[in-house]
Amino acid sequence: MHRRLTRRHLLAGFAGTAAAATAWRPAFAETAGETFKGPGLAMHGEPKYKPGFANFAYVNPAAPKGGALYTGAGDATFDSLNPFILKGTAAGGVVSYVFDSLMHASDDEPFSYYALIAKSIETPKDRAWVAFELDERARFHDGSPITADDVIFSFETLVSDKAHPSYRQYYKDVVKAEKAGASTVRFTFKGPGNRELPLILCQFQIFSKAYWAKREFDKVTLEPPLGSGPYKIGAFQPGRFIAFERVKDYWAADLPAVRGYDNFDLVRIDYFRDTTVAREAFKAGEYDYHYENQALAWATQYETAAVRQGLLIKRPVPNSLPQGMQAFIFNTRRPMFADWRVRRALALAFDFEWTNKNLFHGQYVRTTSYFANSELAAKGLPEGEELKILERFKGRVPDSVFTAPYALPVYSGDGNIRSGLRDALALLKDAGWEFKDGKLAKGRDAMRFEALLGSQADERYVLPYAQNLARLGIVLSVRLVDPTQYQKRAEKFDFDMISTSWGQSESPGNEQRDLWSSAAADLEGSQNYVGIKDKAIDELIELVVGAPDREQLVARTRALDRVLLHNHFVVPQWHIDKDRILYWDKFGVPEPHRRGTSTRYWWYDAQKAARLKGKIRSMP
Repeated sequence: MHRRLTRRHLLAGFAGTAAAATAWRPAFAETAGETFKGPGLAMHGEPKYKPGFANFAYVNPAAPKGGALYTGAGDATFDSLNPFILKGTAAGGVVSYVFDSLMHASDDEPFSYYALIAKSIETPKDRAWVAFELDERARFHDGSPITADDVIFSFETLVSDKAHPSYRQYYKDVVKAEKAGASTVRFTFKGPGNRELPLILCQFQIFSKAYWAKREFDKVTLEPPLGSGPYKIGAFQPGRFIAFERVKDYWAADLPAVRGYDNFDLVRIDYFRDTTVAREAFKAGEYDYHYENQALAWATQYETAAVRQGLLIKRPVPNSLPQGMQAFIFNTRRPMFADWRVRRALALAFDFEWTNKNLFHGQYVRTTSYFANSELAAKGLPEGEELKILERFKGRVPDSVFTAPYALPVYSGDGNIRSGLRDALALLKDAGWEFKDGKLAKGRDAMRFEALLGSQADERYVLPYAQNLARLGIVLSVRLVDPTQYQKRAEKFDFDMISTSWGQSESPGNEQRDLWSSAAADLEGSQNYVGIKDKAIDELIELVVGAPDREQLVARTRALDRVLLHNHFVVPQWHIDKDRILYWDKFGVPEPHRRGTSTRYWWYDAQKAARLKGKIRSMP
């Protein structure tokens, strides 16, 4: 299953030491100018960690440095080391390992950022602008200082036509970036009220202006870029592997929030181009850590002696994060899918219960929200503040928004979906399609379309769906392409239907424009795969972006969710509230938190590793 994240909350280095903390202003110290300035900022309320904190609670600050972590990527490849442009297929890990951002998110809060390159953040109560004061110690890997000019250059480059177009959409409400002192950068917004904008400006990666003055930013390149993060790019072979080497003199190594992070001397990603091959390589000890996203494999492929002996750890890690929407996605730019009745009819033909029982060993829950597994999901009929919001859009959103909860059929699991197919045929007939001689057609045009897949593993649930559609006289063909071609065709919206997902955060905001807005519908590289162009949805997105507090954010997001659901843009699939991870037992692993865990704060345990020597190939 191919996934793309909607936010760039990428783990990198961090700023602040207990020794330096005495020089920090208190978080959210109110100044005479009615602004708040400090080393941390939260979306709503105050950040959890106060000035002088030693480390985040979920890491081991005494974790030893050293050793290596080998990981694998199935159904993937790369031909570029520039992850900031639309061209090429970039290697994984470059953004998060090599580049620092202005500030960094903690993993045990909904949405808070703390000092990194910027030692403080300042913003007024209405958040009409934000200013970052840079840490004078911040350095690129070549020893040159990170300056205000570098920050401005980085931002202006990312929102130019040289970078991936999603950045322009993400930061569209920023009207000016300027120096406000020798080491301070101020960003001015279109207007007040966008509470998220100061926080998402904490996220973008900082480039060296001098380095890029001699290079073309918008070109695919295999030259390792100059960064400032905890790792540099080491050895690599395009499409085969890439290694990241820990920077021993990393500028932020002594700052408090970096403690416990990035403990391995070497992190290597091997590319296998095929998930099955990658899985077998992992079981043979070719690499150390594997994230399993196939339920069948999780249930049947790891009954090995290594697991029974405790050498290979198979561990489901619960999390309480929004699961977003994973679905069959229709490209409404195709006339066939322009009618909501057709899309709804196609959804009725998907038998989740049979799929879950026969293919996934009952591990999944049906997804019925774009913000599944969270308080942001619309439920029942709208009421309270959500209803007040939706009433403004009466006549511009489907009437069913007000009269019926969004629901999907629940089948018996034995393959009997006749009731759903009868309802589907009624909808299709109402939309002008006729079932005759075993075929569904409108005039001379038969209903046939193609599912574009980038992984052979997806065929096992797409093909049964195609069989169900055939009972309606619909021809669904399957085209399997390599991951690079899949990515490029998805970015160019060159497909009838794809199977993918949209991730979500606990604090949705500006990134929703990239997913559902009219402006993103024709923007290549955006995640508006559906091609949604709806002014009511555009206005609901802006309400979410401008939510003044958590209560309003929840109500407005539920309203957006409900309208998206009742337009029947997709066939919802499934989700799980656990991360299925496996790793060879040679690591120290902190206790999971509300977001699960991350190898960014694991460490190499030499004593455990000694048990594995001579038993797996990734051991020296």
